[in-house]
Order: sequence, then C-alpha cells, then structure tokens
Amino acid sequence: LQRDAKGQYLFDLLCHHLNLLEKDYFGIRFVDPDKQRHWLEFTKSVVKQMRAQPPFTMCFRVKFYPTDPAALKEEITRYLVFLQIKRDLYHGRLLCKTSDAALLAAYILQAEIGDYDPGKHPEGYSSKFQFFPKHSEKLERKIAEIHKSELSGQTPATSELNFLRKAQTLETYGVDPHPCKDVSGNAAFLAFTPFGFVVLQGNKRVHFIKWNEVTKMKFEGKTFYLYVSQKEEKKIVLTYFAPTPEACKHLWKCGIENQAFYKLEKSSQVRTVSSSNLFFKGSRFRYSGRVAKEVMESSAKIKREPPEIHRAGLVPSRSCPSITHGPRLSSVPRTRRRAVHISIMEGLESLRDSAHSTPVRSASHGDAFAAPGRGGRAESSERLRALCPGAGGLGAAQAEQVNKFVLSVLRLLLVTVGLLFVLLLLLIVLTESDLDTAFFRDIRQTPEFEQFHYQYFCPLRRWFACKVRAVVNLLIDT
Repeated sequence: LQRDAKGQYLFDLLCHHLNLLEKDYFGIRFVDPDKQRHWLEFTKSVVKQMRAQPPFTMCFRVKFYPTDPAALKEEITRYLVFLQIKRDLYHGRLLCKTSDAALLAAYILQAEIGDYDPGKHPEGYSSKFQFFPKHSEKLERKIAEIHKSELSGQTPATSELNFLRKAQTLETYGVDPHPCKDVSGNAAFLAFTPFGFVVLQGNKRVHFIKWNEVTKMKFEGKTFYLYVSQKEEKKIVLTYFAPTPEACKHLWKCGIENQAFYKLEKSSQVRTVSSSNLFFKGSRFRYSGRVAKEVMESSAKIKREPPEIHRAGLVPSRSCPSITHGPRLSSVPRTRRRAVHISIMEGLESLRDSAHSTPVRSASHGDAFAAPGRGGRAESSERLRALCPGAGGLGAAQAEQVNKFVLSVLRLLLVTVGLLFVLLLLLIVLTESDLDTAFFRDIRQTPEFEQFHYQYFCPLRRWFACKVRAVVNLLIDT
C-alpha cells in the first residue's frame, strides 16, 4: 500500500480478491498496541489509523450481521457469514441451549466433512473437532447422532443455510460484545445487533431495546449514555462505564454505525453525530456507507454466474486456538499459490485507476545532483555562491518566506475571527430570537445548553448591558 492509500482502497482490493459483491456487511478490524479494537475507517488513510509499526495485522470480519442471512443473494456471501458465526460459536459469543448447540455443530460437520461414512468416521469422530470453548462427551455424542441420522444428503450450501437460519433465531445472533460495568459496578457486556441494543450479564440478556426506541447515544470519558424513549412517553437513560476512554469511544462509534445501518431508509439521511450537543465539544463522527435497505435493493440487481467457492475443512485438533477458516498459504500447492498471487496482482491492476487508488508522487532531483561538465563550471559556481550564507539570493529567499508566513498567519487570523463572529451570531439567535425550528428547539432543550445559558450567558449579558449604559451616561454628561 502507498502511504496515503485510503481504507476503501484496501477493502475494495480484498473484496475483489474474494469475488464478493455484497460487501457492505463486512469490514476490516485491527487491534492497536493498547489491545483496543478498531474498525478500519474507509475515508481515512490506512497508515494514519495504525499506531503500530508495519507489517500491520488486520482481520476480515462481518461488521453488520444480515437481518435475514437466508435472504442474501449470493452463496459466497452466505459462506463468509457462516464462517463468522461459526467463529462466534467457538469463542462463546453465540449463546444457546444444549439442543441448539448440538444441531449447529452437526450442521458444521455436515457442511465441512459431508455425509457420515463408517469407514472414514470411527466411533467418537466428533470429539476430534472443537465447536465450542467447552463441551462434554454427552454433547459430542448428540452431535454425532444428529449428523448420522438427520443430515444425510445435505450439500455444504444447504447445511450452511440451515445453520444460518437456526443461528438467526438465537438471542445473541450478531452480538459483538463490549465489556463494561453498570452503575452498581456489576460486569456487563453491551452489544449491537440487527434488531437493537443488547445488555448481557452472565449468560442472560437483561436489556433489549429496539433501534426505533434509541433516541441518542453519547459518551464522556469512560461513561457511555444511551437515551431511550419507549411507549407512553416513558424516557430512560442507561449509563455504563467502559474500561478506558478509547474503549468508550469505540463503543459509541459502533452504536452510531449500527443504528444508521439498520434504522435509516436511505444513506442520504445519515448525519454527523457529536458526542455532546454543545457546538463542537467532544468527538464528531459520521457513518459512511449504504444502509441495510439500500444494500438489499442493490443485491437484488446482481446478475452473474455464481462464483466458485473454495471451502476449507475443520482442523481436527483440540490444541488449535481457533477454527481455521481457510488453508494456510504454505499448505497450498505451488500452482495454487501462484494462482493466488496472480489473482491479487490482477486486483491491484483493476483498482489502480479507481476513485480509491493513490498514484505515486515522484520528483526528480537529477539536475541538483548531476556533476557539472567543463562548460557548466561557471554556472555551478553561481549556484554555490547563491547557497552561501550572506549571499544576496539567500536574503531575497528569506524575505519571500517571511512574507508567505505573514500572509498565512493573517489568513488564519481572518478565518478564526470569521468563525467566532458566525458562532456569536448563532449564539445570539439561539438565546434571543423566537425562532422555533426543530434544530434550535433540540439544542435549547439540552441540559448542557440550559446550564450554559443561565450560568454564563445571562450574567455576561447583564455585565455587557451595564457597561454600555455607563458609557452612554458618560457621553451624555460630557
């Protein structure tokens, strides 16, 4: 990647390599040196978002879980979502009853090793695979029983689809947990799903709030606030405490993006959101991308031959830290490795001239470092004299640089004064005018603005009016 390459360029390159068109559900995640997770922002430079030193480690993940994964247009998209949810199951994020867990694991077996074969699958074969963080021998026998008797004949695509349909019905489908504490100091996990905001304590869901009931999200330091408006004009504020301010900001940004993606009808309705309602105080963030309804409409227009899917089987080892989602490059035959390399290079070529490409900026300094010939020695001497301290050329150059600096400072000063003047006019309109538009009404009703108005603005106005009257009286007396 070039240094100024945007996140969108990297994401488009990856999706091109995967032959993925329904890409709006996915994102790129990375972890900074402080172990804080982040989603790569597509509108910003990749390098500037990284606090670690290269090479950078990033993960391709489902960012927005489909509301109905069975409604996805292409099998390649369903397969990638299947891999993500299988990973969620392994890491204990997809909580379910024992019967549901056995069925999900059996679907995974059927999808990745096919029908039960006594010659290939001896007694206890399911115990060689790790589906969950922990499971008992009884659960392993139940998984094998379902795989043998109920799923015979299902193709990988059918088993994956059935797996997605079952996972979608679970309460923790789509949960990406953020560790927090409530006002009583109890540990909790906050998460955003396709259907709303979820709070988990232990293995139970203690709060579920639909997206249309969430009116506002904001944070201050480590404190996260969720404003909820339910039926019968009942308004509540949920308060939670994140481990660090960075974790709280990440939680807030994830909430803003999920609400925009699932709740809004059009991406044109997306607005820039501030962590506070008092002008430019706090962080400002805007979701960039299409919303779920637009993505579904776009998917319905896809007309192409279904791309070939290279599925990877389970790794039969309990010592593996996580389920492998694809073959390691070293295990791929040499011809296949060459094909992968060529595919990546083709993706680079096809995206080079796109809106997200970043052309190389080059500058030639050959003239400055070229050795002068005999005929050019006089000219070289002139250049050396011009670069010597105290020379007239240097004085002129310094004067020109000073003039440019002064002009830039003046421009900055004028822009600052202009912004302050505009803010002053806006403040006067907010406090003194009778305009009752929705924008002004929302700002006036915030606790921050009311506090500012009564504690700061009103005393300042009285002081200013007193001074003006004193000056007027002085002029009349004279």
